[in-house]
Order: sequence, then C-alpha cells, then structure tokens
Amino acid sequence: MTEEAGPPAGPLAGLRILDLTRLLPGPVATMHLADLGAEVIKIEDTGAGDYARAMGPDERANNPEGGDSLFFRIVNRNKKSLRLDLKQAAGVEIFLRLARNADVIFESFRPGVVDKLGIGYETVKAINPRIVYCAITGYGQTGPWADLAGHDLNYLAISGLLDQIGTHDGVSSGAPAIPNLQIGDLLGGALTPLLGVLAAVIGAKATGQGSHVDVAMTDAVLAHTIFPLVTTLAHGKPAPRGADMLTGGVPCYSVYRTADERYLAVGALEPKFWEQVCSVIDRPDLAPFGLASGSEGRRVKSELAALIASHPLTHWQAVFADTDCCVTPVLRIDETLKHPQIVAREMVAEVGGTKQFAPPYKLSSWPWKDAVPAPKSGTDSDEVLAEVGFTESEIAAFRQARVI
Repeated sequence: MTEEAGPPAGPLAGLRILDLTRLLPGPVATMHLADLGAEVIKIEDTGAGDYARAMGPDERANNPEGGDSLFFRIVNRNKKSLRLDLKQAAGVEIFLRLARNADVIFESFRPGVVDKLGIGYETVKAINPRIVYCAITGYGQTGPWADLAGHDLNYLAISGLLDQIGTHDGVSSGAPAIPNLQIGDLLGGALTPLLGVLAAVIGAKATGQGSHVDVAMTDAVLAHTIFPLVTTLAHGKPAPRGADMLTGGVPCYSVYRTADERYLAVGALEPKFWEQVCSVIDRPDLAPFGLASGSEGRRVKSELAALIASHPLTHWQAVFADTDCCVTPVLRIDETLKHPQIVAREMVAEVGGTKQFAPPYKLSSWPWKDAVPAPKSGTDSDEVLAEVGFTESEIAAFRQARVI
C-alpha cells in the first residue's frame, strides 16, 4: 500500500509573485499570498532596501544583534529576497526575465515610476500577456491628486472616515482620534488588492489575458464607509463625531470607564441583549432606552456611566461572565495575546523565534504549517536568478557590478 500524497503547500502553490513594495501595505498583501502557498520574491534596491528593515522600537541601532526589525519580520515571512538595481540596464534585464514567467507583480511607487524604469505594465504585458500587475497608491493612477504623497492618516482624512472617529460630550465633538490600526494601509493597501489580484489571476487562467490592477487606498476606505454614507444620504450630512448609533451616540452601544481607569465595551444593539444588560446590573428601568438619543439618551448614558465607574473592570468581568449580552472588557494587546479565545484560535505563532499573528482564516484542506522567517536582504539572489537561466559567471558579474 503506497502512502497517499498530501495536499500542496497551499491553494496558491505554483503562483509566482514579484513584489516591489515596501513598508506596510504591499508587504502584508504579499505575505497573505505567501501564507497561502504562492512563491513571493521580494525585490529590494541595492541601497537601503525596504525601510521597514530598520523601523520600529527595535530598529537596528537599538537591536543588539543588528538584525532586521520586528516590524519587518512580522510582515515578510515565507518570502524570498532579491536585491536588484533597477536603475541599471542589467537590473531591468533581470527583472524582465523574471517577469516573463511571473503571474503577478506588485508595486507601490508613485504613478509613472515603473514606466520610467522600463518595467511598467505595458512593457511586461508585451512579453507576458497573462501578467496581473497591481499598483498600490494613496490616490490611484488617475485624478488631480494621483501624484501627491500621503500616508494612512491622509487617506482616512480625505475619505471622510477620520472625521467620524472620536468622542462626543453631548454638546460638541473633540478632535478626531488617530487609530493605531492603519485602516487605509491595511484595508486599502493590503486586503483590497488581494480581491482584485486574485480575480484577475482567475480571469487570466481562463482567458490568457492578465490585467492592470489600480488600487487607491483612499478609494478602498471610502468604499467601506457604509454607515456615514447612509446617514449622509438620509440627513444631508453625517452625524457629529461620536454621536451616531455605531460611534457611541446611544446607551446600548458605547464604551464606559471603570473605577480603575479601564473600559467596558457595551455592544448590546439588539433589544434582547440590552434587556439582559439592564437586568444584570439591576436597572430594568433603563431597558426601554437602549437606542435613546438626544437629552434622554444622554441621561441614560450618564446614569450607566456612573454605575460602571463605581467598580473596577474585574468586577464587571465577573458580573457579565455568565451572561451572553455583548459586553466585553476593552483589552490591551498584551492581554489579548493571552486571551483564551485567541489562544484557542491559535492566532499567535512563533516564526524564527519571533511571535507574530497567524493567518486570520482556517482552511480545512490546507492547514497553516511551519512558516519560513522573513528573509535576510538578498539571501535568495543566486537561487532566483539561476532558476531563470543565469549562469554562475553571469551572477558573479552582476554582483561585481552591484546590479544585485
């Protein structure tokens, strides 16, 4: 009896990706693809390379081992590394030879840069019609802002989302709060490209024709600001910051400070859950006012806030422990990493001695197994070039000329 062959390394095994991106958005996108079995070749210049290698609280200056930063290691696992000078003709030649057999290219330069380098979509398409070429930018390839620089905060600001993040004291709104989740970079620059790219890859397999995928992080954030749009269409403008139903404007959906300066998240939108909350805290009189707004809503919120502020967070965790009514503690990330639900879901993995998040999906046919640590700069150069036909002497000459 012969042993049956196991499943491939992942559902995307055989997919070859050239990744020219750096920092956060593109590298997270390609890491997700690498986790799913795609071969991702991270291409960095021969100078500083990806700035993320030296960014963060343990940047190289403070890293006793002089290695890559935690930030870099956490978003670049399962990839190969090639250092390549695209400002030299030989570097362009190498890239185009790699592109001839690639399925996807990711880049995050400003519009037009790849064309000036001689590696743009039309150039690659001429030698590989099935290529899927994804450009991730802040504002897209077209429009009056296409060439402008920006970061996550700018994309949130222009999309109208930043205006909605913050608190309201019943009279006025404070300044917008800057989230420590890069919504534009991750929703717009990491997850949205995957939808476009994988759709185009499927289309290319069916038709032989690839596509240019133009992803603007601002567009992606805007396309998901559903409730601000609903309120604007209904009333002509969005609700004041922190005063809408889902931003703390009603008693049943808000955060409340505890006696020890921690917070309790009450998300009891449905009447059945809100009624349970009122019952547990022995305030059944508040049950009719879960969705109250205006002065009545402020009164109920004030009374609930005073009650919750009279006891520490541990007290409320015990009170609500056996009641399923959408009330949870607001945890710090160090507490989250140890939470039994997170542990049970195996969401924290160790890769090459570095703790990081596991993929946020579970595929029954392709369980996530041992991952490969983020690559050292240029560590796979010889292997990658040999695979596309360059000889040892040619590779040595490239290295001598600092092309790689």
